[in-house]
Amino acid sequence: MHFTKMHGIGNDYVYVDCTKETVEDPSGVAVRVSDRHFGIGSDGLILIKPSDIADFEMDMYNADGSRGKMCGNGIRCVGKYVYDHGLTDKTTVRIATGSGIKILTLQTEDGKVKNVRVDMGEAILEPELIPVRMSEKVIAASRPAACDITGRTAVDVPLRVLGHTYKVTCVSMGNPHCIVFMDTPEDVESLQIESVGPHFEHHEAFPDRVNTEFAAMQGEHEIRMRVWERGSGETWACGTGACATAVAAILNGYGQSPVRLHLNGGDLLIEWDRDTNHVFMTGPAEEVFEGEWKQ
Repeated sequence: MHFTKMHGIGNDYVYVDCTKETVEDPSGVAVRVSDRHFGIGSDGLILIKPSDIADFEMDMYNADGSRGKMCGNGIRCVGKYVYDHGLTDKTTVRIATGSGIKILTLQTEDGKVKNVRVDMGEAILEPELIPVRMSEKVIAASRPAACDITGRTAVDVPLRVLGHTYKVTCVSMGNPHCIVFMDTPEDVESLQIESVGPHFEHHEAFPDRVNTEFAAMQGEHEIRMRVWERGSGETWACGTGACATAVAAILNGYGQSPVRLHLNGGDLLIEWDRDTNHVFMTGPAEEVFEGEWKQ
């Protein structure tokens, strides 16, 4: 199996061009290649496939072998791969994912993709669609002053974890996110995320498990964020998580679009068009190395 190791601000995946080859048991392969001691080392496996409804399909698997619907950093790398490796000469590319078709705008430099702007689609705020299960008393009505989307949302609601009550905001970007706003960036830095993260991920409120973002504002247009990803643990970056966190900050009245997210691996710029409810993410994509994996 020929592979390419790529990353989007430290969120790294093993990529396989399945327009040319087939991967048997991708879930099992994802577990083996992701191992950072005995494998290649990654946050998961992404297969680039032909598509009947888009230019290409992204099929992703987390490090534990579970299948994911969408990965913001991963899809930017897909855009870079298909352009840099000559699979397309388009600079606007449609990629089919488990959460719908995403449109990528490729920003090139010296004939290679440097940055990618992704239309991540609509932010999903309805608790049953995220999904999140909370009692009626903790599901707050949407705040008209903060957001013009009607319906009911889980915004700034209490969630009991490890004996502590956190105020959380839940958003889906094709995958579920639970955002916890902390007082200062220093609180984010010092958080023992490996201790608390799994308890959010497997909390009974989240039937499909959840990605958890711990964030703090650094002004209206800047946020420091760390993420605990379901199936992978703490990763250096999460594109969908950055989008969800930016939306959550605006919903709570903490920030305004555009928002620059400072993650462990680097920065992402997030814009939320509230007229259409579409979220846009811009960030880099990098190729690290290629190799052969003996399955």
